[in-house]
Amino acid sequence: MYPASFEYYRASTLQEALNLLKQHPEAKLLAGGHSLIPLMKLRLASPPALVDIRRVAELKGIRRTDGTVVIGALTTHREVEFSEELKQWCPLLPEVAAHIGDPPVRNMGTIGGSLAHADPAADYPAAMLALGATIKAVGPNGERTIAADDFFVGMLTTALQPGEILTEVHVPVLGKGTGWAYEKFPHPASRYAVVGVAAVVRVENGVCREARIGVTGAAPKAFRATNVEQALAGKRLDEGTVRAATENMVSPEGLLSDPFASAAYRAHLCAVLTRRALLRAAERAAG
Repeated sequence: MYPASFEYYRASTLQEALNLLKQHPEAKLLAGGHSLIPLMKLRLASPPALVDIRRVAELKGIRRTDGTVVIGALTTHREVEFSEELKQWCPLLPEVAAHIGDPPVRNMGTIGGSLAHADPAADYPAAMLALGATIKAVGPNGERTIAADDFFVGMLTTALQPGEILTEVHVPVLGKGTGWAYEKFPHPASRYAVVGVAAVVRVENGVCREARIGVTGAAPKAFRATNVEQALAGKRLDEGTVRAATENMVSPEGLLSDPFASAAYRAHLCAVLTRRALLRAAERAAG
């Protein structure tokens, strides 16, 4: 199918992109395009204008500032996957990026575009929640940062305001004693997560001092498994403890259901994948 007609604009700078959004309030941003273009072809989205930001150099790159890693919104999944800096500073993200789609998707898709699109089955949202990331946005009223916990509002809906552009993602440097893992049950056709679970644990003297667990694919938006996090605090992350904490971790009520996976099956996957992610994360924290 073909999309409805639209105007096309190309921005060279962030300010130019902001000005174009101000002039065309109903316009959509075009980054990698792997989320927006399919919707437009199916006529599920028909924006009157597109603002292409792919050449905005200031939205690209990976750098470290003290204990924080800053990732530009236009950094591609492939760049995240193969970044030697990220493998050293925040290895959860390269692990997550490797699960996204296929090589053509990873070559074009961007981390900022994925987060702003907020697909309920996307991979990055789980990682952002597990990492306690913050997201930087710039708009008509200036610059602001949004905690990942507050960013994902609903299906395909974020806390971004009209005219705002997601510019950077800030994630912590994972230090000694911290473990991470991402476990995913992918849909065989789309490679989106039927359920995906990211876990980050901080262990001291064999005891869990903090656990953060992000779940994607199961519900209309990514969420944290706070009940499991609280159950693990102050305990050793052995198989028995983890199994007890993840038993019946989420009710099927309110979960997504489709011909491929029922809500009950998704609830089962949440428990299984969370258990696997936590045990792998604990092993890495100890090593």
